[in-house]
Amino acid sequence: MQTRGGRWIALAIATASVTVICATAFHVIRSNQTQTVRLATGSSSGEYYAFAQAIAQVTHSHYPKLKIEVVESSGSNQNMVDVNAGTVELAMVQSDTPTQGNVQAIASLYPEMYHFMVGNKSQITSLTEMRGKRIAIMPEGSGSNTLFWPLIAHYGLTSEDITALPMPATEAYGALKSDRVDALFQVIGLGNEAIGTLLRSGKANLVPIQQIASLQLSQPYLETVTIPQGAYDGAKPIPARDLPAVSVSALLIANKNVEPEVVRNLTKVLYEHRSELIAINPRTARIQHPEASRNLGFPLHAGASSYHNKDKPSFLIEYAEPIGLLVSVGVLLASSLWQLRQWLLNRQKDRADMYNLEILKLIEAVNQSQRIQELEDLHSQLLQIFKQVVVDLDEDRISPESFQSFTFPFEVALSSIRHQELLLTNSLVRR
Repeated sequence: MQTRGGRWIALAIATASVTVICATAFHVIRSNQTQTVRLATGSSSGEYYAFAQAIAQVTHSHYPKLKIEVVESSGSNQNMVDVNAGTVELAMVQSDTPTQGNVQAIASLYPEMYHFMVGNKSQITSLTEMRGKRIAIMPEGSGSNTLFWPLIAHYGLTSEDITALPMPATEAYGALKSDRVDALFQVIGLGNEAIGTLLRSGKANLVPIQQIASLQLSQPYLETVTIPQGAYDGAKPIPARDLPAVSVSALLIANKNVEPEVVRNLTKVLYEHRSELIAINPRTARIQHPEASRNLGFPLHAGASSYHNKDKPSFLIEYAEPIGLLVSVGVLLASSLWQLRQWLLNRQKDRADMYNLEILKLIEAVNQSQRIQELEDLHSQLLQIFKQVVVDLDEDRISPESFQSFTFPFEVALSSIRHQELLLTNSLVRR
């Protein structure tokens, strides 16, 4: 018949087996399903959107069960909100965008430079000359729009000092070429083709970003960069000389609950399949070295961390020797404690056996006794033995189990004394 403990063990084994089977089935089913994650970018005509399309295409070619759906959006600020809320799983944002609690980083992609362009007829040569001018800026919600206001504030300008005209990038280029605005501000990657077309038209010029060190005091996320001579045309060249500028980084971010395997595979595509990305979109050649993604001011996603740490030995391998020593010491200590316990148990049992043997000898003496006084002496000896056993039990010299075993011969001895005493009393009466 199966014991209660045996039934519990059998139930535990059955439960564990069912759990393993269900987990295995779930993994098999999940591995055969196509996972779709949404990647928020910006305008469908913008650089973010084209960059993300390349990432999506190469990722799907290497991981057919992973589909990245590129989503058009209003810009970095909205992307951050949407990733935090889980409306989209992934997004591209500028590094100055205030982070939110559920958002983690995947990679720093490339620097985005401040481009301040002015019409040839405006006669503007620096940002300090913008007062009273019409300036085309990117739509509200975009990173460029957000970055514009602290930039002009550094030069003592407010929204009342200029006429800021938010509009899509393509419309802004046309407005500057047709002199409907005096200047245009956009934060975008160096060498952007649309910017190059505008500058080569002869209708606009780049102006330098000055007082960079002072700008960084209030905007520490800015990086000092240079727009090199000839970046947009080497023949003329455009610009005619190296221009000082500042930049922020384009970041790829994810909701912290996105599966680590998804992010790890995406990170691997960025750093190990760049040639395929570049073949689709040459701008992806600017993807920064993995080291640039390790100190972004907020946590890396677990999947990205897993990729970066792939060459590091596991904890068990790295600390194999001290772990082995600890295990050996632990086994030795456990063995010593077990042997000590066995020795104590054997000692307790030996002491209990000694008392039982004394009781048996006492019972034999009781049965051979022929005098009442002799029985009384044996009764006193029995009580003395019992007293000593109780003391030994209290001081752990015998175990509770041994005490229980002792009580039976003690009761037999006590009954034997009473029986023998009754026989002797009756014998004396008959005489």
